Amino acid sequence: MPPLARLLVAVGLVLVVVGLCLWLVPGATSLGRLPGDFRIERPNLRIYVPLTSSILVSVVLSALFWVVSRLR
Repeated sequence: MPPLARLLVAVGLVLVVVGLCLWLVPGATSLGRLPGDFRIERPNLRIYVPLTSSILVSVVLSALFWVVSRLR
């Protein structure tokens, strides 16, 4: 199997496992409700800026890509 195919299969399996975990334990994630995620709600206006959640996802993905690059 070519390396790209293996990578895509591995990423797919990881996504399935994460999806199953989130489905089985729906209250386990507070992503989107962290301190620093701004929510402004007014009668005709809703603004949501997930600043802290975006930074957290960025750090996790950066660490994951760093580990993958070190394994190559």
